Amino acid sequence: MTDSDTTGYDVEGPLAARVLDALLREDYAGLRRFVEGRTLALPGRPVRLVDADPAFLCELRVDPSQNLALRDVFALVRHVADPRDDTGAFERECLDALATVKLHNDARPAVHRRLARIPDELRTGPGTFYESLAAYNDHPVHPTSRGRAGLSMADVSRYAPEFAPSFPLRWASVRGATLAGETPVWWPAPADVGLRSADALFPVHPLAVRLVRDEPAAAMAPEPYLQVAPTLSMRTVAAAPLEHVKVPLPTSTLGLRNRRTIVPGTLPDGALVERVLRRVLAREPHLPVLLADEQTYGHADSPLLAYLVRRFPPETARAHVVPIAALLAEAPDKGHVIERWDVEPLFDAYLAALFAWNVTLFRYGIALEAHQQNVALVLDGGGSVRDGAPPRLLVKDNDGALIDPARLRERLGPSPGADPRDLVDRRMVTADPDALARVFVTITLHLCAAAPALGLAERGLLPWRTGRALIRDRLAAALGPRDAFLRSRTLDADALPGKAMVTAGTLVDKARTGAADINKHYGPPGPNYLRDATCF
Repeated sequence: MTDSDTTGYDVEGPLAARVLDALLREDYAGLRRFVEGRTLALPGRPVRLVDADPAFLCELRVDPSQNLALRDVFALVRHVADPRDDTGAFERECLDALATVKLHNDARPAVHRRLARIPDELRTGPGTFYESLAAYNDHPVHPTSRGRAGLSMADVSRYAPEFAPSFPLRWASVRGATLAGETPVWWPAPADVGLRSADALFPVHPLAVRLVRDEPAAAMAPEPYLQVAPTLSMRTVAAAPLEHVKVPLPTSTLGLRNRRTIVPGTLPDGALVERVLRRVLAREPHLPVLLADEQTYGHADSPLLAYLVRRFPPETARAHVVPIAALLAEAPDKGHVIERWDVEPLFDAYLAALFAWNVTLFRYGIALEAHQQNVALVLDGGGSVRDGAPPRLLVKDNDGALIDPARLRERLGPSPGADPRDLVDRRMVTADPDALARVFVTITLHLCAAAPALGLAERGLLPWRTGRALIRDRLAAALGPRDAFLRSRTLDADALPGKAMVTAGTLVDKARTGAADINKHYGPPGPNYLRDATCF
C-alpha cells in the first residue's frame, strides 16, 4: 500500500497481494513452478498475474484487482509448505501487520494534525519529526514491515514512532557490565532513579521491564528518568538534541527471527566499523558524508542488558535530517516530505552522494548494510538544492557491514583499533567480491536508489523513466576505470540479486536455508532494470 490509504480503504487486499508478490519473488517452496502463463495455478483459488511495470525485482506480480484476502494466501502457503516451515508464525505476522495498518489509518489524521503544529525550527536536528512520518510507509520489499511481533496494539499506540509519543525511560543497576566511552552529561545518578547506589546504570525500555526483572545481573530501579521519543527503529529513542539511545526491545520486525534485542557483540563491532569508515573519510575528504558517533555503549552479555549512545555531529543541529525512508512520506502540512525541496534536483544530488560514498567504500572492500532507515539526508530549510551547499549523507548503525580485510589493508595499511579481523561476528568478514556486490546491489541499489525512484513515480512526483536514468547516470559517473567488477555486477549484469526476506526471516530456519545471516539470504535473481529497455 502507499501513503494514500484512508480509513475506509480496503487494506487487506493490497496487503495480501504484497505478501504473495514477495513469496513469488522469493520462489518460496518452489512456488514459481505453479505459474502457468499469467496464472498462479494452485488448488483452490487460481491467482491472476500481470507483468510488473516496471520490472523491479521480479517480472510478474499479482493482479491487484482480484481482491485477495489473507486467508487465500495462507491456503496457498499451506499447500506448498514443508511440514517443518513455520506457517503459524507467518500467518500471525500477516495478521499483526493487517491490524497495525488499520490502526495507522485510524490514527494518522490526528497524529498529522499534531505534527503540523510543530514550528519549522523544531523540525530540525536529528529528532523524531521525520521519523514519525516515515513509520507510516511500508518497507520497499518486506510486505509485513508494519507489524511488531509480540506487542499488543496498545503497546504500539503508546511506544511506536508513528504515534509520535514520548515516555519516561526506565533504568536498571547492572552487575558485571562491560562499558565503553563516556556516558552523556544527562545520564542519571543512582539517586535520580530511586537508588542509594548502583553498579552500572543501564537504560531499559518500558516494554522490556518485565523481562529485565528476571535477569540475574540486573535490579530494576524504582523510578523512571528522562522523557524520550521513539525513532523509526522504535528501540532507539531520542534522548537529547544530538543524542539517541538504543535499547533492547522484546519484539521482532521484518521477520520473526529478526529480534530487536541487542546481541552484545554487535556493539563493539559497530564501533569498530565506524572507526574504519572514519579512516576512509580521512583519506577521501571530498565525500559528502557525516558519521554518527557510536563509541559509547554497555552490555552485560545478555541481549536484554545492553545500550548504545549515538551522538550526532554538530552540523546536524540546525539542518533538516530526513531519513531516506521519510522522503516519500505524506507531510502533515500538504504533499510529501520531499516536495519541500525541488524533487528532481534533490533526488539527483542524493544519488550522486549515495553512489560516490558506496562505490568508494567498495574499492576499500566495504559494503554497508545501510538501508533507508540508517541513511539520512542533511538539508537546509530552503526549497532548492542548486543554490545552497550540496546535501550530505548521515550514516549510522554499522554493525551489519561486510568487509574484505585483505583489500582494506591493501588500501589503508595497518589499522590499529580498526582492523576487521577483530570483529566479534565473523559473518561480517569475507574474501568474496561477489558477496560484497550482493550487499551493494540489494541495499544501495535496490533499497536506497531504485525503491525511492519507484515510489516517486507511483506518487506522480518523478517519472520512472527519469528516475531510472538518474540512477544509471549517477552510478556510471561514480564507477571509474578500475571498477570493472562492480560495473559487471550492476550496470552490465544480466540479472540482479534479491533478498528472500520472508523465507529466511520467518518461514524457514537457517539450518535449512543454509544462510549464515538471515539478512543476507538471497532468492532467485531479478531483472536488471538498469539495462533492460522493457524496464523503462
